[in-house]
Amino acid sequence: MKKIIISLLIPTLLLSCGDNSETTSEKDTSSVAVTTQQVSSGKDSPYLSTSGMVEAVNNAQLSTRMMGHVEKIYVATGEKVRKGTLLLRVNSAELSAKSAQANAMITEATAAYRNAEKDLQRFQSLFNDNSASQKELDDMRSRFEMAEARLEAARQMKNEVGAQFAYSNLRAPFAGVVTGIFTDEGDLANPGVPLVAVEAPGTFEVTTRVAENDIQKIKKDSKATVVIKALDTTLSATVSEVSTSAAISGGQFVVKAVLDDSVENLKSGMYATVQFPVEGNLTESPILIPLEAVVNRGQLRGIYTVSEQNTALLRWLRLGRTYGDQVEVLSGLDGDESFIVSAEGKLFNGVKVEIQ
Repeated sequence: MKKIIISLLIPTLLLSCGDNSETTSEKDTSSVAVTTQQVSSGKDSPYLSTSGMVEAVNNAQLSTRMMGHVEKIYVATGEKVRKGTLLLRVNSAELSAKSAQANAMITEATAAYRNAEKDLQRFQSLFNDNSASQKELDDMRSRFEMAEARLEAARQMKNEVGAQFAYSNLRAPFAGVVTGIFTDEGDLANPGVPLVAVEAPGTFEVTTRVAENDIQKIKKDSKATVVIKALDTTLSATVSEVSTSAAISGGQFVVKAVLDDSVENLKSGMYATVQFPVEGNLTESPILIPLEAVVNRGQLRGIYTVSEQNTALLRWLRLGRTYGDQVEVLSGLDGDESFIVSAEGKLFNGVKVEIQ
């Protein structure tokens, strides 16, 4: 029985070995014609590329100058509002008490003022009839002036309380859209902490930061190109602001560029790449590869190189900024290496290639 089983297995094994040998032979003999390219440096690139964020030109974050609980929120995120629309009210019980106190002081000061005014008029008549001395008249005049000053002080206190009421009732400074509410009803509002954000859509700008070695190459009113990756679009912009100090921005200078036109679905907070045309070489020398040569596998991006055995080798990269139709390689590829830019067949890891 054992002899019969062995005799049956031998032809099967021989057939299997013959198939593998034939497949390996075909794989070894087949090759893919490819075109390679040397890694290029972006030192002579006419663009300085930085990352930035889209913002509305007219935007405001509203806060209160008084401490109190949020009593009522009248709007929701995304709601359109007009100028002067009541957005939020902070509990003003303390201000109401101060307002009542100011009103009482005004009433008291008004009565004292009127009384002092009558006394002054009376002593003025007595002085004219030589029935009162000059000193008595001067004392009455001083009393009247002090009463007048106390009345004015009470009125100014009333104005101060009224001004504080404006910070308990937050209103829209311009017509726009509510972009954020950072509190809930019942929360404690602290002075200077943003509670509501409002922006006027239509005109957008991109805020970016430029290293100190390249800031001299950027001038106000110069043109720039803005790439919005989320919308897969490119827009033109004009530099509106170039900061002259980096003391509070981490050693980098803030630059703002206003978009010349807008596109549908453009929103504040979107990330963008800003390309500034500059003269002369850049201080950095990024490694650049064509975008068409990049291989995408989900969240991973890489490129095919040629190994010493003339086989395709997929290498994963970490990519950075985009320079037109090229992209910067942050890691995974050296400046003296070559990579495959096109192939006449399907490339996969380990396939033999023939460089054209």
